[in-house]
Amino acid sequence: MFTGIIESLGIVKNIVQEGENFHFTIESKFTSDLKIDQSVAHDGVCLTTVHINGDEYTITAIKETLDKTNLKHLKVGDLINLERAMILGARLDGHIVQGHVDQTAVCTDVIEEDGSWVFSFEYDPSLSNITIEKGSVTINGTSLTVVNSSKNSFSVAIIPYTYEFTNFHTFHKGTVVNLEFDVIGKYVAKLLEK
Repeated sequence: MFTGIIESLGIVKNIVQEGENFHFTIESKFTSDLKIDQSVAHDGVCLTTVHINGDEYTITAIKETLDKTNLKHLKVGDLINLERAMILGARLDGHIVQGHVDQTAVCTDVIEEDGSWVFSFEYDPSLSNITIEKGSVTINGTSLTVVNSSKNSFSVAIIPYTYEFTNFHTFHKGTVVNLEFDVIGKYVAKLLEK
């Protein structure tokens, strides 16, 4: 489980394809605290640490993960949002995040306002995911509040701290991001379908 509060930006240092799997090597300031088999959210995708070498560690993404997330678009040098699993008993500053990406979305607009930014996104509505005004959504692992919600689109407002210390400052029209919809909302929506 995660909170959606990004701890650090990592840098993709190497990508190796092995069959349909991709091994990503990430440089991170908290690598020295990691252990093999530990979970870390990478742009909101929970992946297992499989190798550690100095200030770099390696994770493996299988075809299922690559098909459903933006990880297939990563290149060496890209910045990636990182969060280690939450500690039981610690404050839950964001919201309950599982690290299971529901689908991707495309950034459709970035508006710089006086001291903040508004990012708009569109996603495929056929998967029955929803957002609600003032509800929670996770974008690339970042816990955010929804504004301007409609059937297949929504916006979020970003403060300067979030803009600087996550990879939001790299987004532009056409950027593909990972979405994890609110877990409670997903259960309610599924119950209402029945």
